[in-house]
Amino acid sequence: MYEKKIPINLNCGLDLIGEVLYGKWKIRLLWFIHEGFQRPSELQRKIPDASRRVLNVQLNELEAAELVTKVVYPQAPPKVEYSLTEFGLTLIPVISALGQWGDAHEERLRSAILKRHIPQE
Repeated sequence: MYEKKIPINLNCGLDLIGEVLYGKWKIRLLWFIHEGFQRPSELQRKIPDASRRVLNVQLNELEAAELVTKVVYPQAPPKVEYSLTEFGLTLIPVISALGQWGDAHEERLRSAILKRHIPQE
């Protein structure tokens, strides 16, 4: 099992949020589950850049944080569906606000990101 080299810091709300939501795809997973995409294959189609393994790991972490629940239907092959818990639903307005802020500052953010990732001559 993976063991962190740096001890976790749980001194404030931002530290706690970072521990729970750290992961490239977690916020998108929460949003897409909220929109009704519940099966792993649907989530994979919505986030094609993520590997199935990474999505599974992050979904398991969201489940451990009690933000999503997983239901496995006993059939062959097994059918799995995810849904937000009441606790997970409380994050949706926050995620929505972050998305709106990103949309409002899209040009500035895109420029800053591209400066970091494109070598300057």
